[in-house]
Amino acid sequence: MGRRVLITGGAGFIGSHLTEELIAHGYRVRVLDNLSPRVHGAPRERSIHLPKQAELCVGDVRSEVDVRRALTEVDSVVHLAAMVGAPRSMYEVAATTSVNSLGTAVLMEALLAHPVERLVVASSTSVYGEGEYIDQDGEVVVGALERSPERLRDGNWELRDALGRPLHAIPTREPLAGTPTTVYALSSYDRERMCLVLGLAYEIPTVVLRIANAYGPRLRLGDPDAGVIAAMASRLFAGAPPLLYEDGLQLRDFVDVRDVARAFRLALEVKVAAGQVFNVGSGEQWTIRDVARRLAVALGMPLVEPRAPGRYRPGDVRHSFPDIGRALGVLGYRPSVRLPAGLRSLAAWIEERRSADHGPAVGSSVRGAAS
Repeated sequence: MGRRVLITGGAGFIGSHLTEELIAHGYRVRVLDNLSPRVHGAPRERSIHLPKQAELCVGDVRSEVDVRRALTEVDSVVHLAAMVGAPRSMYEVAATTSVNSLGTAVLMEALLAHPVERLVVASSTSVYGEGEYIDQDGEVVVGALERSPERLRDGNWELRDALGRPLHAIPTREPLAGTPTTVYALSSYDRERMCLVLGLAYEIPTVVLRIANAYGPRLRLGDPDAGVIAAMASRLFAGAPPLLYEDGLQLRDFVDVRDVARAFRLALEVKVAAGQVFNVGSGEQWTIRDVARRLAVALGMPLVEPRAPGRYRPGDVRHSFPDIGRALGVLGYRPSVRLPAGLRSLAAWIEERRSADHGPAVGSSVRGAAS
């Protein structure tokens, strides 16, 4: 029998794909998930996407009893359980911090009593805040790059140097500590550092993966916390154009969830990865506006143009895309799905779901804009 891996939050979007990936490669998988109605709907039942070979433990990562029970006879842990959603984190501060920070603390205390061969922790590229830039003299500019509310109210979206000259965004590398601009990003940084610090102190080989914007089949359309592509698709199916924050020219990296799942498997398997942090993305950058247009085409709505009324959202950064060179070199990670193909795959899955449901479009909510 293969090694047994516990995946916290394993019934969710990334978790279900990772479960499939690991089982396909001979692992035994146990999932600890609270089956939150916000994510899985009500009643709280086992997801149809969770492979039947996976053992499901329904429980809360903040519960010492649930976590210790789930760790029994486990060889490795992938820690995905988190309350995601950067905008929501800015007003549900206590809940976000409780799940992401306290939940990680409970897990780590349990691991001190039940050490494992490998711990892989999910984090986010949002920990960087604004990433790396270069100025017009070719000098790299990092750290404490923020846009004031006054400038944003005036529609002055781009970052500038002290002389008022625009800065040019470049891929952000892992050593940059960054300046998190949302509670979600701050809690993500807290959990990754907690795991690395305790992993080193107690000899638990630990790997952190900072994930860019994941999308793909099983994306929770209609959920404003599921990301920009989910928000766009939700509005398109409601007959409304995607609404973009600022001018829609923000640059982002969008990575297919199946590539993300592969990265987690590699992080479990590559011995020299222990103690390191890796960016996981597609290695490409797209404007939000271009993604909206391509999604409309993939969904068969090519004439629907996104709208950008010039609004901004507290905590948003202008440009964010990671340098994935370290994952390529150390993990042997190779993103295999480019955005156009990934959007077509997502569209096919949505159409399949709509046909199976014989009902209204999946995720008909029109709440929220995209950035």
